[in-house]
Amino acid sequence: MHGHHHSHNHDHNHSHSHDHGRNSNKKGLTIALVITAGIMFLEFFGGLFTNSLALLSDSGHMLSDVSALALSLLAMWFAIRPPSPRKTYGYYRFEILAALFNGVALFVIAGVISWEAYLRILDPPKVASGSMMLISFIGLAANLLSAWVLMRNSDVKENINVRSAYLHVLGDALGSVGAILAGILMQVFAWYVADPIISIIVAVLILKSAWGVVAHSFHILMEGTPITIDKEKVEEILLSIPEVENVHDLHIWTITSGFDTLSCHLLIKEGSESQPILQEAIKKIKEQFHIQHTTIQIETIDFQHDGCQAMRTV
Repeated sequence: MHGHHHSHNHDHNHSHSHDHGRNSNKKGLTIALVITAGIMFLEFFGGLFTNSLALLSDSGHMLSDVSALALSLLAMWFAIRPPSPRKTYGYYRFEILAALFNGVALFVIAGVISWEAYLRILDPPKVASGSMMLISFIGLAANLLSAWVLMRNSDVKENINVRSAYLHVLGDALGSVGAILAGILMQVFAWYVADPIISIIVAVLILKSAWGVVAHSFHILMEGTPITIDKEKVEEILLSIPEVENVHDLHIWTITSGFDTLSCHLLIKEGSESQPILQEAIKKIKEQFHIQHTTIQIETIDFQHDGCQAMRTV
């Protein structure tokens, strides 16, 4: 029986690329945080001044953005802390917890906006639409700038923590567009019910993006197979090695964004050399699925570890 972990060299490269990605993500998040916080205050006081729910709801959403961006930065700071005897994977998962929290926060904010909008539909107040539109245009420009900064400096596709913050910023941009539309309708038609109606539409869009973040975070925390990897295909690739007779206890999961890991047991033919098989299996997994953190146990017919198999049949 043989086990396998990374070589030291791989660990170094893996952590180096993680650090590089993290630094650029941190830069993007910091710039976006400064821009968003400034516009949040502008929209909040502007909403009070103009009596616009669309602006106030957008500033409330921005408050969640400021929290989300700050939490994402905090998560990155935690994630670079070294592993300990009690936390052998370190604090990588803190990023996923931050993304989950951000997603849940978006649900709460969408609920508050919807309730306030419902009350305003029953009795639409007057709104200073001209000032409201001006502030909304400034907010939209700032949101688009924040989104551009995150797109340029950060990994919004692969890193779920950064993506949740990016979705917050995009949600804000939608809020600003909604506020501008509401302002035009009120300015031209004196149709003040447009303000709460647009707010509800923005809340629905916020909910849609929040659901994606929450579902993905939950999938990772439940040790789900990464959505980009087909477990059956992994089995097929490993079984294509001539000396391999059986693949069992195959687990593929995500530690944090961009850090997938795999463990399995390979039953090999009697008399086969285990080390070349092990090397070929690791190479195939790395080339085909880009999983670099692999733990493979080689077994022969006279020794098979079947603890997990028994557990499944209970």
